[in-house]
Amino acid sequence: MRTFGLIGYPLTHSFSKKYFTEQFERDGTADCAYELFPLEDIKSLLPLISENHSLNGLNVTIPHKVNVLHFLDELDDAARKIGAVNCIAIRKDGDRTILKGYNTDAYGFEESLKPYLKEHHTKALILGDGGAAKAVKYALDQLNIDYLSVVRTAAPHAIVYDEISDELMSTHQLIINTTPLGTFPKVEAAPAIPYRLLTGQHLAYDLVYNPEETAFLKRAKAQGAIIKNGLEMLHLQADRSWTIWNA
Repeated sequence: MRTFGLIGYPLTHSFSKKYFTEQFERDGTADCAYELFPLEDIKSLLPLISENHSLNGLNVTIPHKVNVLHFLDELDDAARKIGAVNCIAIRKDGDRTILKGYNTDAYGFEESLKPYLKEHHTKALILGDGGAAKAVKYALDQLNIDYLSVVRTAAPHAIVYDEISDELMSTHQLIINTTPLGTFPKVEAAPAIPYRLLTGQHLAYDLVYNPEETAFLKRAKAQGAIIKNGLEMLHLQADRSWTIWNA
């Protein structure tokens, strides 16, 4: 039996367990299981791994995507540059257990975005500057797309929402919401951008996927913009984890 799982705290509900369990059933992978491991303290990671000899890989969610770094032996390029890990591969080398961290969020975002990009999507506004924004920035760097972060409180290398000008909206035709605004149940919330300046040339991407069409996406769609939510990104990052664990 090979076991995989998710660490984080709290784990009140999990996309990952349902997704992988259904995948195992579809593929007839009877020797695999996916479990939830609610870890309040990241220091419990190494005992968890040593006590569960069948563990081959873990996904990582809030609040451990950054503090897990200190417990890993290796990092892939994306995880190192982003400074956050959401996937761990566990392998044995004799008596030694080697943990390698990956960031598959950047991969999921990039691959889900690419089919929607047009030649004029050369500059982006990133709404929010938290952990999710780091993966987005890494992906945009890979795609050679310039970006500007928009935040609520003044910060270095970013602007506040009131500073979004007509000119910025016309030159930055990719708008990416990395904030939780609009997530169920607070579905009426949306980032405070000048939606009236959106056009059919704009692409609005929301990392939120519940609801399927957030207030941010609805308002962008009403202006003729192309819209995309984060559900495919979620699926792609999970699929990437599975590929990593089976490499």
